[in-house]
Amino acid sequence: MRWSEFPKWGKWAADWAAQYHAGLRDRPVRAQTKPGEVMAQLPAAPPDAPQPIEDIVADFEAIVMPGITHWQHPRFFAYFPSNASPAAVLADNLVTAMAPQCMLWQTSPAATEMETRMMDWLRQSLGLPTGFSGVIQDSASSATLAAVLVMRERALGWDGNANGLPGQKTLRIYCSNEVHTSVDRAIWIAGIGQANLVRIPTQGPLRSMDTEALDAAIEADLQAGYLPAGVIACTGGTGTGACDDLTATIAVAKKYDLYTHVDAAWAGSAMICPEYRDLWTGVEKADSIVFNPHKWLGTQFDLSAHFVKSPEDLTRTLAIQPEYLKTHGADGIINYSEWSVPLGRRFRALKLWFLIRAYGLDGLRQMIRNHVTWSQALAERLRSVPDIEIVTDPVLSLFTFRWMPQGHDADDATLALINAINDDGRIYLTQTRTGGKLVIRFQAGQFDCTQDDIDTAFDVIVETANRLKDA
Repeated sequence: MRWSEFPKWGKWAADWAAQYHAGLRDRPVRAQTKPGEVMAQLPAAPPDAPQPIEDIVADFEAIVMPGITHWQHPRFFAYFPSNASPAAVLADNLVTAMAPQCMLWQTSPAATEMETRMMDWLRQSLGLPTGFSGVIQDSASSATLAAVLVMRERALGWDGNANGLPGQKTLRIYCSNEVHTSVDRAIWIAGIGQANLVRIPTQGPLRSMDTEALDAAIEADLQAGYLPAGVIACTGGTGTGACDDLTATIAVAKKYDLYTHVDAAWAGSAMICPEYRDLWTGVEKADSIVFNPHKWLGTQFDLSAHFVKSPEDLTRTLAIQPEYLKTHGADGIINYSEWSVPLGRRFRALKLWFLIRAYGLDGLRQMIRNHVTWSQALAERLRSVPDIEIVTDPVLSLFTFRWMPQGHDADDATLALINAINDDGRIYLTQTRTGGKLVIRFQAGQFDCTQDDIDTAFDVIVETANRLKDA
């Protein structure tokens, strides 16, 4: 295929995308294929001769599409959304066509300077003070890893990268059991070790970290000869939406001069609405914060917003400057590759620019407010259904429930219900455990979701439960 042919197929792709989104409600949300079905249709060896694009796109429809779970489906209520608004998709198409490598200012000045401006737009949108600087990471996992590496280096007097961890005091990081597993991975990759991730119990309706227990754990570790390095708090935990009391948590951390990182990967987008910011009161005192516009704000994966109080600490931890990466004769520039673990960088800021301009903050706020209102109303409707228990009340648009028909084990019944719901295909949900109970998670957050889609969710849940009960 040559660029001379691209306009024809580019138009085909644009038409296909519009038709795909228009018809999503007619598709089952979760892929209906069995393990190995797609693989069986793919030749074991690559072709030696070029093949017509017509054949490739026909196979795309026949082989790929049946095996896709539709994350853009308006009734995708599982995990958290990975949204793709038309404006952001258009921007990413342009980026893909240009294919710039934006590791340095000089390799694409527009990408670097737009990233600086877009991150400040986001900072203002969230109500964060001017003391924060921002960088776009590929995911919250990478941002959390960067934060943990800063914790490590800061606690070791900036000696870990140079001399490694052997011979150093054993580092300790503190968090609740509600944080995302990306924290565990960051601990592994940073060389700190799973045994040194100290889990603090939670309390209250928001399942917040017990700050008295946090203080006691840090004090006990100091007495035992460990080296406390940092605290990771969450706003909107993945499982049930847990929110730590950031004011109290960060106060304990500051008492011991520990670096604090706040993971608001999903819930952070809602903070563009001032009325929801009570969930992260005190966030301005954190050292770093991460949230994912690619979850709830409308940009497609990948785009994670990482805010830091001290860029110098981040670059001191991550920056490497061989001669071939230096920009001579340009003082005061930013090279964002020095703020990230990967060297290579996509031009992610462009889709933020398109998104915010195309919908405006008011349009994005209304989308989020709708999702929260609809989800909370659904929780109340389900609360009145016999045999359904709301286990954790809504945090923004996320709540959990379980099914407890008389004479059945609640965990077994709940598992049977979620499997039957997902096999039905009209909606897609996931499960988790809280307080030892197996529960079903519901969250609303897809860009094109409507009240009718939420009503469909209620109908599917109740119909499926009744059908299982009568079987």
